Amino acid sequence: MFAQACTLVRQFMQPVIISIRYYDKTTACYGGNFVILNAEGWIITVAHLFESFQAFRKHTEEIKEFQANQQAAQEKPWLSIQQKRKNLRSIKADSHWITNHSFWWGKDGMSLKDMKVLPEADLVVGRLDPFDPDFVKTYPSIKDPTANLDPGTSLCKLGFPFHELKTSFDEESGNFRLPPGVLPVPLFPLEGIYTRNVLQGKSKDERYEIKWLETSSPGLRGQSGGPVFDTKGTVWAIQSRTYHFPLGFSPKVVRDGKEVEEHQFLNVGWGIHPELIVRFLRDNGISFKLSDY
Repeated sequence: MFAQACTLVRQFMQPVIISIRYYDKTTACYGGNFVILNAEGWIITVAHLFESFQAFRKHTEEIKEFQANQQAAQEKPWLSIQQKRKNLRSIKADSHWITNHSFWWGKDGMSLKDMKVLPEADLVVGRLDPFDPDFVKTYPSIKDPTANLDPGTSLCKLGFPFHELKTSFDEESGNFRLPPGVLPVPLFPLEGIYTRNVLQGKSKDERYEIKWLETSSPGLRGQSGGPVFDTKGTVWAIQSRTYHFPLGFSPKVVRDGKEVEEHQFLNVGWGIHPELIVRFLRDNGISFKLSDY
């Protein structure tokens, strides 16, 4: 049902890989997706993919303060060597400070500029730079939210769950390295149906109604920021999160010789609604194609 649509969608969606190096010199890596909207290189994705970058900026300031305190503790001439050592021991580093951070936007050498964020809706748009229009053969159509937005419509998500991402840090060059086998990322489709809309009030500036499109299947790790699309490849939403509805029954099972209750949940996907996507793009003067149905 979605074979041709997946082939189409692969042409305008790409993975973003986030690499992190901590103060203790360990590294971590995770990823999401983005959709390229037009030949100018504008993309749409989700804001929560930038949480580690915000932490990196915060940690950079904390490390500067830590280093300044260390320096000050050593520069007090009236203290004995033992007192200085004691002061230094009291000024502790956090091993989970992020010291290096990197985004890989589907291709070497591209960065994201001119970002515009609607945090309440987990929505980010930005412009890839430098961008080669030939990088994308087909650009997406966004579902017209005023026409035939019918619950029960079959939809699909695409991303790269179940793929292990690893990275290493080259001390000499100061760059992250992705080992062989990480690229290309294998994409994994997951179907469901459009169940309903979810409303969560207004944005802080009162300009936007925060609206989600719910699907009967969850969004998997590695699908965040990817498209939720129909059998024609038209984008109905941008996958944001998974919501867990308790079902109200808890069957008992025996585990390690003890009887325990297993709480049951229905896991559904929430994507940024096309009504919100269309308005935000128009408000920011970003060109896109609107579906004719």
